[in-house]
Amino acid sequence: MLTIGADDFSIELCGGTHVARSGDIGCFHIVSEQGIAAGVRRIEAITGEGALAYFREQETRLARIGERLKAKPEQVEERVESLVERNRSLEKELERLKAKLASAAGSDMLAQAQEIAGVRLLATQLEGVSAKELRGVLDQLKHKLGSGVVVLGVADREAGKVSLIAGVTDDLTGRVKAGELVNHVATQVGGKGGGRADMAQAGGSDVAALPAALESVSAWVEQRLQ
Repeated sequence: MLTIGADDFSIELCGGTHVARSGDIGCFHIVSEQGIAAGVRRIEAITGEGALAYFREQETRLARIGERLKAKPEQVEERVESLVERNRSLEKELERLKAKLASAAGSDMLAQAQEIAGVRLLATQLEGVSAKELRGVLDQLKHKLGSGVVVLGVADREAGKVSLIAGVTDDLTGRVKAGELVNHVATQVGGKGGGRADMAQAGGSDVAALPAALESVSAWVEQRLQ
């Protein structure tokens, strides 16, 4: 039996401690705690020389980080918080610049729009635009077209994913539905999608099929406008 604390605060059966008193354990540091069954949790700890070695290792690691950050150990936390905040700011600025570039590219793409039965149509693949930026580019193109249909696709070759978005200006939603249009394209790139009559999104996995899928938009729209 091992008694810990005054007034027999805890009396334990020896399950591997092999000490006569709690003081023999020395330093005690909990390194993990987790649930292993209903109402049962496991605590893992290091003791004695092992705990001292752990503390020395952490102190050495903190000193190395301080050297990388050019800060004293007691200044590391403040310096890391400053770097995290700076990183957030740079990410926001990067997103703003990407949106600006996408907008400029969108303006250039308007020259590619074709006219089908009196309706302007733009169906094209974008480069250097992330999937989450598609909505902003679509809105800008619809606004600049005034009246028309837009289908945009982005291929992420590394991830093997296709992102699609289709938009129809309000005056044409009675004749062309964005949800039906984007699904038409998505089925050709191994995916599916849908949405509202004026805006819809979809995804797919066949990157190589995207150019042909976008080329098929003209015939599809022409059928709807007959």
